[in-house]
Amino acid sequence: MRTGSEPTTARSPLRMRLWLSVWGLVWAIAGTAAFALAGRPGWAAACGVLWLIVTVDLAVVLRHIRQGPHYQPGRDVPPYEPPRPPGRRP
Repeated sequence: MRTGSEPTTARSPLRMRLWLSVWGLVWAIAGTAAFALAGRPGWAAACGVLWLIVTVDLAVVLRHIRQGPHYQPGRDVPPYEPPRPPGRRP
């Protein structure tokens, strides 16, 4: 069903974001360790900052998943109704 309001009622693929964040977390940790051991403090710091960003994103994704079907509806939940402008009746 297409309503024309898809950008405002779009659903985020949280499970995909979760696994991409885990993948990024693994690479950021590995990069930080590898560059630190190789004696490249600038690159190790850059990977450390990336590690921090990925960890925050992972926490946000997990929070949204735990909030339930409002943020991650299943296939059986129909799209949300588009928001109506104030003062307008159906």
